[in-house]
Amino acid sequence: MEEKAFKEGWAIVELFGHAKIAGLCSEQLIAGTNMLRVDVPEMDGRPGYTRMFGGGAIYSITPTDERTAMIAAAHIMARPVERWVVPEQFALTPLTDEEGF
Repeated sequence: MEEKAFKEGWAIVELFGHAKIAGLCSEQLIAGTNMLRVDVPEMDGRPGYTRMFGGGAIYSITPTDERTAMIAAAHIMARPVERWVVPEQFALTPLTDEEGF
């Protein structure tokens, strides 16, 4: 079987930790490391988003066609990272000029 360099394609990606994501995948160099970029399209009123994964986080990649990836993405229902809010009781007081800022 002839090996081809991966450029871009639709896929279902399984991650360690029993997570899955599906979308348009491509390889992207970030900070000197190749990472898998997964662009999950907008669907059913949910905004599209992008996630990046290092090779160590990936269990398997199943290349597929766009229609199958879209069906999988709708079924998986992975969510983009939302704004992280620190509960008030854990919030840190901002540093003052005297403390280093």
